[in-house]
Amino acid sequence: MTAVPPPQDAAPAVAQPPRPGSLRLAHALRALRAVAGRELHSFVRQPGRLLSALVRPLLWLLVFAAGFQNVFGVAITPPYETYIEYRVYLLPGLLGMVALFNGMQSSLAMVYDREMGVMRLLLTAPLPRWWILACKLAGGAFLSLMQMFAFLLAAWAFGIDLALKNVLFALPVFLLAAVMLGALGLVLSVYVRQLENFAGTMNFVIFPMFFLSTALYPLWKLQESGAWMVHGIARFNPFTHAVEAMRFALYGQWLGESLAVVVACTIAFFALALWGYDPQRGAPRRPQGGGPPP
Repeated sequence: MTAVPPPQDAAPAVAQPPRPGSLRLAHALRALRAVAGRELHSFVRQPGRLLSALVRPLLWLLVFAAGFQNVFGVAITPPYETYIEYRVYLLPGLLGMVALFNGMQSSLAMVYDREMGVMRLLLTAPLPRWWILACKLAGGAFLSLMQMFAFLLAAWAFGIDLALKNVLFALPVFLLAAVMLGALGLVLSVYVRQLENFAGTMNFVIFPMFFLSTALYPLWKLQESGAWMVHGIARFNPFTHAVEAMRFALYGQWLGESLAVVVACTIAFFALALWGYDPQRGAPRRPQGGGPPP
């Protein structure tokens, strides 16, 4: 019995090449893993960073709050339904401090990468510039979120009780605040040209943003004491809205106005960073003939 030959018009199966969209997606995910993973690996290689990130707010929580417990009275205002200890009021502001200083640490790392030439290599990668910066921002924001969660555990160990369901409810707000402060760090890394200038940035950006906010005292206390200028600045401080959004979220409530301000500031800061890291901005335009610029 002889085998029947295949039809003449039958063609061998040819493997279809992957679609261009899948290649771009895979490339973008590899870039996210590489850029954000570099941030995480750098943090793991420096265990002292976590300790330093926790020591500063814990000192404020245990020493500053204890010293001013009877000085800063906190009235029954939303989201609180009863009188609270001052350290309970201080907790969201210290969470903001953790995210703020980690955002500035990421900014310092970007300044270092620019001096070493790493940022130039990243910006010349065959990916959109906004995606590269978004990957850097994602890595820094994730680190901020982990440090904030570690600080919450430490605060719980020192006697500050928080409902677990409210903490889980507040995690997206924590992440949003971390992204906003990380985007602010991106903007600062554009204008801080040398590592030696970072101390000035700390003095003129970080500390005013922290102290001229509701992290340490409520707005009504500023108004009551007659500090109208400080009260006005604190009302328009993006850090104030990040702290207040986290404060309400820890009690299972959304503060729509503050959340909207945080989202708007995040978009504005990221757009400014994207504009600042444009390698073509300010470059001399060549004439159409292809000759050297005049």
